[in-house]
Amino acid sequence: MTNPLCNGVLFDLDGTLLDTALDLGAAANHALTQFGYPPITDEQASLYASHGSRGLLKAGLGDNFEHTDIAPMKAALLAQYDNEISVFTQPYPGVSSLLENLKRWQIPWGIVTNKPFALAEKLLKHQPALSDCQCLIGGDTLAVAKPHPQPLQLGATQIQRSCESIFYIGDAERDVVAANNAAMTSVAALWGYISEADNEQSWPAHFRCKDLKDLEQLIDSHRRS
Repeated sequence: MTNPLCNGVLFDLDGTLLDTALDLGAAANHALTQFGYPPITDEQASLYASHGSRGLLKAGLGDNFEHTDIAPMKAALLAQYDNEISVFTQPYPGVSSLLENLKRWQIPWGIVTNKPFALAEKLLKHQPALSDCQCLIGGDTLAVAKPHPQPLQLGATQIQRSCESIFYIGDAERDVVAANNAAMTSVAALWGYISEADNEQSWPAHFRCKDLKDLEQLIDSHRRS
């Protein structure tokens, strides 16, 4: 893939378009303390938010994680998050500019996330910067979720673009793998929730962007291809 055309864009949500770590961390701490465990720090929330409720609880439980039934804790976390889903959440710097340019360039865009659809849909209602989103695929929209390619393929159908002409942007290795398996151009969002343990340099991404301005320039150069 030497010079792929960008005729459509699909994004991951948490850690890519929106910084949701503080709200997710607060929900995790509500669950952890309810069950007698110490809270995690804001830094831990940022490092593990990309791994969902399971990753956040694992950060808090540590060595206890493998022999703990986390189902009731996960339910408490999700219920609290549903109640206070967008207290601190904000778009990353550069999101509004990028999305305005996608509209100006007539490039359709959507979101494919592993967050449950109902929570993702509710969160977007609090984020006017994302109001032009043309498709939303959640982690439970299909029977499979990322890194399986089917959610991305469904997103391609909904924004009416071929997979080969779509850039998929995400901050986790599963995002890169899903994009590659869907025959899309994979872009690693290095501004997201990536820890040293994630070893992002080993991910088979076609491109790596340090921030949204970098991504905007990448798309601009490839829409002209």
